[in-house]
Amino acid sequence: MINNLKNDRRGILLVLSSPSGAGKTSLSRELLKRNKNLFLSISYTTRPPRPGEVDKSDYYFIDESKFNEMLENNEFLESAKVFNHYYGTPKKPILEAVDNGKDVLFDIDWQGTQQLMNSLQDDLIKVFVLPPTARELEKRLLKRNQDTDKTVKDRMSKASNEISHYAEYDYIIINEDFEDSLVNIESILIAEGLKRSRQLNIQDIINNLLNDL
Repeated sequence: MINNLKNDRRGILLVLSSPSGAGKTSLSRELLKRNKNLFLSISYTTRPPRPGEVDKSDYYFIDESKFNEMLENNEFLESAKVFNHYYGTPKKPILEAVDNGKDVLFDIDWQGTQQLMNSLQDDLIKVFVLPPTARELEKRLLKRNQDTDKTVKDRMSKASNEISHYAEYDYIIINEDFEDSLVNIESILIAEGLKRSRQLNIQDIINNLLNDL
């Protein structure tokens, strides 16, 4: 009789990147609601909170002095300067989560993704989210009413450079329909979780199957 072995796996580090306004933050929030094994990597940042953001939930909001101290102590997996503010991903909780089979979601840009690739390549799944058109991107930026007209203009200008890094990602999602985009990303998570290289007990399961045949 075949032994009832639990097929454990390593966790997945799921990166969602996009030009600002393409919808990755909304997608991230809904993914977290719908997937109990998926947890958000909460970054440290020196920028002030936006309306509705909560410290230690959306970000750890710290001053530049504290950020530099953490940087010097090698406490970040990646860090970057974006629109004159610093962002960093803490190392310890991420490594512990992966070892315990938890999936971790990163809402970071291409710079942070490149740094993660240097240290966590085997566990990293990179998804790039694009808007259907440039006009739609601008419309979404204006609709969220969080930035000045100048900031919106700056974000539109930066979008071209961000989009040019699409080839560094494993998957591309055109976020025209929100629900379709969610289903596509969840399908990526399922498929990646079933990869032979990620399944920790697969050899024991195979051996038991062969012995019982």
